[in-house]
Formats: sequence, structure tokens, C-alpha cells
Amino acid sequence: MSQGPRKPVLHLLSILATAGASMAMWAAWLGWDQQYDVQPDGTMTGPYEAWQVIGLVLTLLVPVYWAASRRYFVGAVLGPTAGLTAAAFYDWSDDTSGLFAVGVGLIMMGTLAATAVVSAITAAITDHRQSPPAAHYLPS
Repeated sequence: MSQGPRKPVLHLLSILATAGASMAMWAAWLGWDQQYDVQPDGTMTGPYEAWQVIGLVLTLLVPVYWAASRRYFVGAVLGPTAGLTAAAFYDWSDDTSGLFAVGVGLIMMGTLAATAVVSAITAAITDHRQSPPAAHYLPS
């Protein structure tokens, strides 16, 4: 029995769901912190702390795993990449130097690479649950 147009719709929904989740996670972890910290020696750091970025990365594993374990690899890779890229662009676009574009590009490339690796690992780990036992292929 053919699924017809259902499968492409599910893939599109996985892209939209992971992109939306990624943008929401950016807002929750990073979007509220806009202040740079001045150190005693006069150098500036921030605006994000390491724990915020680590929290974002760890929570992004959930939607990536969800999509990849269901074999929605395009959604697992492109959804978070598009979501984080759009969130970074929106968050940083008020920078008058124009260097925000470099940061946005690095977010895009890093997210693309990381989600591809996590998706491949997820596929390898969950592959045994997806394939039926060999006995099903033997003639009776």
C-alpha cells in the first residue's frame, strides 16, 4: 500500500518542527542575554556564558535525535541549521560593523556539520530497531 503524498509532507513537517524548536531554544538559552561583561583587566567577554551555549547544544540533541531516529534526515540536519541561522541573524543583525555575517556563517556551517554527524550516529544506533529480523526473509 502506497503512502502517496503523506511521506513528503511528514518530511516537510519535520524540517519545520526542528527549525521552530531550534529558534525557540536559541531564544530560551541565548536570546535574553545581550550584555557584554567587562573583566577587571578591561577586556570584554560575552554576551553568552559557556553554560548557555552548552545548554543550547544539549537541548538541540532532542529534536535532532527525534527526526533522525524516524529517518527524517533532511529535517534532522536542515531544520536546526535553518533555525539557528535565522535566530543568529535576527539576534545579531543590529551589529553596525557587519561582522555579524561571519558569525552567522559560522553558526550555519557548524550546525550543518554537527547535525549531520549526530544524525549519522543516531541512524547507526537506531538501525537495529528499524530492520526486521532475518527470519522474515526466509521462505516458509
